[in-house]
Amino acid sequence: MELYLIRHGIAEDKALGIKDEERSLTKEGRQKTEKVAQKLVKLGLSFDLILTSPLVRARQTAEILIEEKLSSKLEESSHLAHDGQISSWLKDWLEPRNYSQNTQLALVGHEPDLTNWAEILLWGEVKESLVLKKAGMIGIKLPEIGSPLGRSQMFWLTPPKYLL
Repeated sequence: MELYLIRHGIAEDKALGIKDEERSLTKEGRQKTEKVAQKLVKLGLSFDLILTSPLVRARQTAEILIEEKLSSKLEESSHLAHDGQISSWLKDWLEPRNYSQNTQLALVGHEPDLTNWAEILLWGEVKESLVLKKAGMIGIKLPEIGSPLGRSQMFWLTPPKYLL
């Protein structure tokens, strides 16, 4: 299985007095995310499912990916909200669904959670060495059998500037 960890686009400032979970993408964030999505389509990428955090900016990012035809399926998961734990997501969400090995799954969420998840999948622990820019993406291949923690392989790390 291939997991694509996608950080939400540029969002409204925290200082504007808006609740964090209600912060929307800015005009620039929307435009940049649309361009990134269009480039991913040109590269021939598609997802069997896009799973998103319930926070507004992540949901809007996921909806842009749907609008650009990167997938036709979108679901929300509270595991992708702030401070979600990958072990809980694996146990509660991924394992019961028993996906095939050729599944391509996009997870749209937040920092530092997505890089923490990536590092746990790659090295079994958080090392704080990966950087995921807004509207950027990390691709990780999970092993065919056994736990993916500390046993997965990264095949993609792209900041949005390389896709624009």
